[in-house]
Amino acid sequence: MSWSQFLPYLAVMAGVTYLIRMLPLTVFRREIKSRFVMSFLHYVPYAVLGAMTIPDVLYSTGNIGTALVGLVVAVALAWRGKGLLTVAIAACVAVAAAQLVL
Repeated sequence: MSWSQFLPYLAVMAGVTYLIRMLPLTVFRREIKSRFVMSFLHYVPYAVLGAMTIPDVLYSTGNIGTALVGLVVAVALAWRGKGLLTVAIAACVAVAAAQLVL
């Protein structure tokens, strides 16, 4: 494929990215005072991150059972307030152990 075939796609992606960043600045000129809207906007990054991450976590090992073991270990350790490195290493070790058992 030549470079000129990618230009329309590049233009659409640039336009969508610009609109996503520009629209909130033009639509919401005043400070948002609604507690509902503020709480909604507060949780959007977490929801998007979860929606992007969880499916990849479940299919990362090729076996949903071993992936669930790693996910459960990671969530349990994160819930207890452990650090990111501890959670990641423990989840990897749990997945490796589950793959040996299963």
